[in-house]
Amino acid sequence: MKTENKTGIAEFLLLGLSEDPELQPFLLGLFLTLYLVTVLGNLFIILAVSSDPHLHTPMYFFLSNLSFNDICFSTTTVPKMLVNLHTKRKSISYTGCLTQICLGLVFAGLENCLLAVMAYDRYVAICRPLRYAAIMNPCLCGWLILLSFLVSVSNALLHSLMVLRLSFCKDLEIPHFFCELGQVLKLSCSDTLINDVLQYLVTSVWGGVTLLGIICSYIQIASSILRIPSAGGKYKAFSTCGSHLSVVSLFYGTVFGVHLSSAATLSPRKSAIASVMYIVVTPMLNPFIYSLRNRDMMGALKRLIPRISSFP
Repeated sequence: MKTENKTGIAEFLLLGLSEDPELQPFLLGLFLTLYLVTVLGNLFIILAVSSDPHLHTPMYFFLSNLSFNDICFSTTTVPKMLVNLHTKRKSISYTGCLTQICLGLVFAGLENCLLAVMAYDRYVAICRPLRYAAIMNPCLCGWLILLSFLVSVSNALLHSLMVLRLSFCKDLEIPHFFCELGQVLKLSCSDTLINDVLQYLVTSVWGGVTLLGIICSYIQIASSILRIPSAGGKYKAFSTCGSHLSVVSLFYGTVFGVHLSSAATLSPRKSAIASVMYIVVTPMLNPFIYSLRNRDMMGALKRLIPRISSFP
């Protein structure tokens, strides 16, 4: 790979998860299957919510947005990896790499915001049930989605524009299966102090605020559930937020796991393997968590599948 400055960069090289040629067909089949399951599973959730009037509520409105975001999040990275595995080429253009960084940050940030919004929705439903319809009205739900999107886009554009100012004067090999911001910064021969500080500051503040909001919501929810006298009432109240709590635990657990593994190991390849959990596995599992743990969703899916099968 030629060493060029930022005005002449043609492409980066994505080294992927493994350079073993015998492992490439297996990885191609595995990730193609995971990607198709992710897209189809989340698409079924969106279709079920939109086609069933009983699911036209704030909780399922946010769920359908989460499913759409999961499809977009996976599509940002996985198809390019599949193409590289199939063609045995590792290149990604400079523009394509910046686009992948920007879109990845948008959808990762939007996932973070949506989980916080959904926690607030469950807080209102359980702790303020008599005012739920008045508080979580369609106007507020729309504004919450729009605000989450605008914040995510602003954050992504900020980081992407900061990357544009950098020069890359060394071999541009990224030991990852996508253009991850931290790995791209390591390839720069410019001073990346501002980029590093900005990355850690925004991630800490933004992630900390949303996570704190989720924790506070569930503290209030737990307090309200414990005051319910009957065991049946407690179970019914908890069952309405059990799926969301599982998704939150899965998302933040894998994200923290990736960061801890990155700090504990000097091998970028091991960090890339850990990243598969929250970029590929988590979006794939979300539809199963919400459908298998939710009777209303299961009923909607059972009514939807025959309609799809009979469609000419």
